Amino acid sequence: MAMTDLPLATGVLSIGDLAGNRRRRGRERRVRRFFVAAALTSLVISALIVGSLAVEAGRFVLSVDLSALWTTGWFPREGFFDVKTLITATLIVTAVAMLVAGPIGFATAVYLSEYAGARTRRLLKPVLETLAGVPSVVLGFFALTWISPHIVQWIEPAAPLSNLASAGLGVAILTIPLVASVSEDAMSSVPRSLREAASGLGARRMTTSLRVVVPAAVSGLVAAAILATSRAIGETMVVLIAGGADQAQFTASPFQPSLTMTAAMASLAGGSDAVVGQGNAYQSLFFVGLMLFLITFGLNVAANRIVRRVRQKY
Repeated sequence: MAMTDLPLATGVLSIGDLAGNRRRRGRERRVRRFFVAAALTSLVISALIVGSLAVEAGRFVLSVDLSALWTTGWFPREGFFDVKTLITATLIVTAVAMLVAGPIGFATAVYLSEYAGARTRRLLKPVLETLAGVPSVVLGFFALTWISPHIVQWIEPAAPLSNLASAGLGVAILTIPLVASVSEDAMSSVPRSLREAASGLGARRMTTSLRVVVPAAVSGLVAAAILATSRAIGETMVVLIAGGADQAQFTASPFQPSLTMTAAMASLAGGSDAVVGQGNAYQSLFFVGLMLFLITFGLNVAANRIVRRVRQKY
């Protein structure tokens, strides 16, 4: 095509020339509509899930005596739905898991980001991510048969084989790769110029890591901690196998068996045919599920606000 054939060559440029190819515009409209439909579908599915939980949970609250929600234990088939038993056990397991997974995962991230060579990083990062792929039922059995007798009962000889501490340690093993991977990605995204500036001022590598890189990546580290906490709260199989039975007496000791919210739902719904017809036991599943949703939703909202507040842009 000669230059004289182009609109710019003649100095004439119409609206049609700026609009582009008609078929390409049609394809872009169809793609946009597809993505909008996918986004709306996810919103509708989420709304239906939350709506079903809210409706059944409302029926449960209206049909049960409120005094049954604050008793001495979680015995749903007998009409005792003590929520503090489930919430306390969930907090204990989560606290034990994060007290172990937080420091170990953070230290692993610092090593991978600031100290490990390229070859070591290429070797350890896939191994760490593979650990995250270990089935939770395997970790639950490991927590019950090895962690509890060799670690927990060594600390507290009077502890039974099933206890919240062993469940928390099992969840910690499951959570360490998540903390380490997300934290390492956040620290690796810090501009290298900050490290070079600190080194130019005479800072040691440890000082650079803790005084420069960590504060610069604090938004990612907070996000990793909140994400790992949500993961620990939502874990089911490890706490179901290692934490206790299908009913639980209230306890605030990590060395006693109990049920978290997820474990209570799994154990009660294990025989769904038996759950139906047991008074309010079936509806209690939706009540606990709604509480779990509200807790995790609150954590995500808090995480977004914290990350926006402490985020640093370079």
